[in-house]
Amino acid sequence: MIKKLNIPNRKYEVVHIDTKDKRGIDIAFIYDELKYTFDGKMFHYEVLKRSATRDILQAGFITKNNNRLILIGNHWPSRSGGEYKSEPYRMMAGETLSYWLKKIMEIHGDKTPVIVMGDFNDEPFNRSLMEYALSTNNRKKVIYGRNPYLYNLMWKLFGEKKATYVFNSSLQIIDQFLVTKGLLLSSSMFSCDESSVRIEAFNGMIKGRYNTPIRFGRPSKKRSFNLNGFSDHLPISFVVKEK
Repeated sequence: MIKKLNIPNRKYEVVHIDTKDKRGIDIAFIYDELKYTFDGKMFHYEVLKRSATRDILQAGFITKNNNRLILIGNHWPSRSGGEYKSEPYRMMAGETLSYWLKKIMEIHGDKTPVIVMGDFNDEPFNRSLMEYALSTNNRKKVIYGRNPYLYNLMWKLFGEKKATYVFNSSLQIIDQFLVTKGLLLSSSMFSCDESSVRIEAFNGMIKGRYNTPIRFGRPSKKRSFNLNGFSDHLPISFVVKEK
């Protein structure tokens, strides 16, 4: 699959763990071997429900300048069955994520740069993210707080009528980037460009007045999917540079 990228002067590899998700939706990181070395350490956790499996995946990378960057991909339990009925599962995922961050800081130091990303199935203001994952839009709290707080980069998009997911005409930002203070400190070996955060929408990916993502999938008895579609979520991006 990564060979299809076919971008000049790139040598892509993938970090991935198979899960038991019934739809075959797993977390993976694609990285350029010419710029990063995977340190061989992965941590994986599955949040179990009766209907599906969601997971969290942590992987560490070392740059050619010997700087460490840790990535944590997330696919938290869906809101199937109702937002509040399913919320405890996402709280469980948030608590697990916060524990992982605490252990990372204990092992590698509290200035370790960590990027947390993925489909959280909750918005930045929901309890699972704010109270359990300890994410915030307060930059100073992340830098000076004693706990392993996360700075949520998606808050700036509120009020711009943008969304990564649309449900019953409701615009939601449930796909997010969050970073530790290791990417915010002036002494960091990486620079985090907040202004670069984007919800991407290429030609043919959206439709309607709400810019609803065009789904991809196989036809079924219950609903018909567009085989030329993409996803029910829009991709997000932002720029991190090594100093």
